[in-house]
Amino acid sequence: GYSKEILKFAKTKVQALDRDEKVLSTAKKLEKKYPQRFKFYQIKFSQIDKIIIDQADIFIFDLGLSSIQLDDLERGFSFKSNKKLDMGMGLNEITALDVINNLSENDLRSVIKFLGDEKEASKIAKNIVRYRNEKKITNTSDLVKIIEKSKKKYSSKINPCTRTFQALRIFVNKEITELI
Repeated sequence: GYSKEILKFAKTKVQALDRDEKVLSTAKKLEKKYPQRFKFYQIKFSQIDKIIIDQADIFIFDLGLSSIQLDDLERGFSFKSNKKLDMGMGLNEITALDVINNLSENDLRSVIKFLGDEKEASKIAKNIVRYRNEKKITNTSDLVKIIEKSKKKYSSKINPCTRTFQALRIFVNKEITELI
């Protein structure tokens, strides 16, 4: 979206990067339409040194989850999905499924508490471990049920799963360390 808007100005050039392979088709269309002005790289932010940036006047970092990722229920970002727990934005080493089924209770609590600012992190982590000891957690709906049972009460303004899903997404994609 940013690239399309910037390229409306005749003398602009854009070097874009994104780790998500789902944006490749859009990027190829822009490269074809603006061959001298648009170049796309499928890399992470931490790999920005691999591209040549000629006299850049501006950098735009679009961080976090996109509506394209959230709306694709196959990717496991949405708590409305019943699909595999993935949450990967692309070029990932682990999935949310790996995290939920393999991290210790203490590590899960830390991830949920610090990356999601979740007050009920201890209870959620404990219930995740309790559940997975009986049966492997395989999809988003399993995790949603665990979180909802773990929360004492929750506001109608925000889904009770929001903070835990945010924490897992940030952890899986190394969103904070990508910028260091």
